[in-house]
Amino acid sequence: MLRAADSFSKSDTGRQRRSNEDRMFDSAPLFAVADGMGGARAGEVAAEIVVDRLAEGLAAQGSDEERLAAAVREANSRIHERASTEADRAGMGTTVTAAYVGDGGVAVAHVGDSRAYRLRDGRLERLTHDHSLVAELVRRGKLTEEEAEEHPQKSVITRALGAEAGVDVDTHTHPARDGDVFLLCSDGLTGMVGEERIAEILKEARSLRAAGQALIRAANEGGGRDNITVVLFRVEEVGAPAERDDDRPTEIGMPAPTPEQVAEARATASPPRRTAPLPRREDGRAPPRRRRRIRGLAPTLVVLAVLGIVVAGVWVGTRAVYFVGVDDRGFVAIYRGLPYEGPAGVDLYSRSYVSGVPASEIPPRRREALLDHQLRSEQDAADLVRKLELGQVAQ
Repeated sequence: MLRAADSFSKSDTGRQRRSNEDRMFDSAPLFAVADGMGGARAGEVAAEIVVDRLAEGLAAQGSDEERLAAAVREANSRIHERASTEADRAGMGTTVTAAYVGDGGVAVAHVGDSRAYRLRDGRLERLTHDHSLVAELVRRGKLTEEEAEEHPQKSVITRALGAEAGVDVDTHTHPARDGDVFLLCSDGLTGMVGEERIAEILKEARSLRAAGQALIRAANEGGGRDNITVVLFRVEEVGAPAERDDDRPTEIGMPAPTPEQVAEARATASPPRRTAPLPRREDGRAPPRRRRRIRGLAPTLVVLAVLGIVVAGVWVGTRAVYFVGVDDRGFVAIYRGLPYEGPAGVDLYSRSYVSGVPASEIPPRRREALLDHQLRSEQDAADLVRKLELGQVAQ
């Protein structure tokens, strides 16, 4: 089973635009980029409509591709209706490239010239085809890729949300495996930075955050003629051994020590050795008061050692259990650790995964039973949330 292990998203106005009409959605397992267009700030309205629709979640029935496409078509209807009924919104539209991390792959829904890429084993692969005039000319053999990059009409797109009452949505499910990195971006990035350079930046960066910031910086250094938006996420296989990587914020499958291991650690612990003789009095005897202090220190060291082992065991134990709850935005989420607050207000848990399922969509009685913070294994928690996403539990 796949899930998004880490993600980063950021949007930048660029150097030549006064406002930002790009919007992004980053809430695992669903990610998206929308590049709005239209005067009087209408473009950002259209892009915002897409993001708002995705935030409502996907339908319970159908394949991942069908559910994504349905959400995109519904967003198209909302945009078209507003563009048709509000004079200051006439002509507004937006691109959209959305990705959903499913059990065996990443489903992508695409309209326009925003793009999706996959980085695997150091190789960057484009997953979408631009719906643009120059892209069509390239496909027909009328232009080369190099000529298309310099074409004066390269920003003219042939398909967008909002232009018509209905829209054709390209969908495809791309195989994914542990460690694959996916990039969704607006043309503000790809218009300024070539794919070879994008691949170099992704391979050289130590984290998704560093990669995303470097991509935006490169686009601005290249001219920054448009808004720049990047969404990055890395997938992992649930239950697969995770690499030791300082850039990964979550450690997977870390087992709690067994009672036998704790007992063995205590049995094999060696007491500190005396490295120098104690000072002695003139009559040859050791000072009694110092001896009593040394004797009193030994039990203290033993107690501290035991407490250290216990604390370490508790901490490791919190990393081996999971529970299902609701995040601060109202979406069902998986948390790692114990559902308690420790001393000084320190939480004993961290958020591991956020689904696209609003808790409000689950019937109240089922909601109370499912989101009861019961401790579970990582696999059990993932299975439960996946069933919620597929509508198999709420029914």
